[in-house]
Amino acid sequence: MGEVRTGRVIAHFGKNWAVEEETGQIFLCNALRRLDQPCVGDWVRWEQTDARHGRIVEILPRKTLLVRPARGGKLRPTAANIDQVFIVIAPQPLYDLLLVDQYLVVCENRGITPIILFNKIDLTDDRKSLEKELKSYLELYPFHYLSAKTGEGMEKLKSSMRCKTSMLAGQSGVGKSSLLHWLVPDKEIRVGELSKGTHRGRHTTTTAMLFHLPEGGDLIDTPGVAVFGLADIDEKQLAHGYKEFRPHIPHCRFNDCRHVNDQGCAVRKAVLQGKIDQGRYRRYLKLREKLPKIS
Repeated sequence: MGEVRTGRVIAHFGKNWAVEEETGQIFLCNALRRLDQPCVGDWVRWEQTDARHGRIVEILPRKTLLVRPARGGKLRPTAANIDQVFIVIAPQPLYDLLLVDQYLVVCENRGITPIILFNKIDLTDDRKSLEKELKSYLELYPFHYLSAKTGEGMEKLKSSMRCKTSMLAGQSGVGKSSLLHWLVPDKEIRVGELSKGTHRGRHTTTTAMLFHLPEGGDLIDTPGVAVFGLADIDEKQLAHGYKEFRPHIPHCRFNDCRHVNDQGCAVRKAVLQGKIDQGRYRRYLKLREKLPKIS
């Protein structure tokens, strides 16, 4: 066996992981059975077993982690060490604010910075009405307008991704794929080179992949993977995920306050006083109904 080295997982193929070392060379690795399952974005310690292969012997501490549901009610790690998630919305299809809140709740509970991107801004001519409708989000989170057609905000997006590991999230049709191809123009070439370099078939599927951005930073793509579900979120974490609730929660009369119809609820009082947006509060109640039932 060779010496133990440090590398980063940049793709996942079934029971194997593509690990990139500092030189840029990529090795297809398996992992010791005693380890938690590695995932894209992980920093790992690994040893080379032959010219193109290796074995992961340690997963270094993760700064952040996104998971997805697996068989038997378990959770599977999918992407690690993400600094920021860009939540993409657009005027067409009309944005789903309940889904936006769900993304935000997961990010808040995972220690990941959420940034909202309003894509296709060229399709709306009434920005003032838009800003009025989205006022609560503009006050709470970084918010950027984008247009691939006019170029508005595109260079700023690139700049905000430098030196960080990012991810795009959003409902179908908002332009995530177009943004990904704009950010990583040679994406298909890189996927082909990775498949060739690791001796995987050209059409081998990968659940996630990390791309180095031309101007610095990394972007993790998780096509079709449900990493923003509520499977590991409980009632208290859901309330924590609404960041404007936090100053009020300690003032609730009861420690186990659900912020629904509980007596002495400081969150509901703040809603009635206009300190918390009513629309955000109603969506909190809807997300509560989606939480996994604990038997």
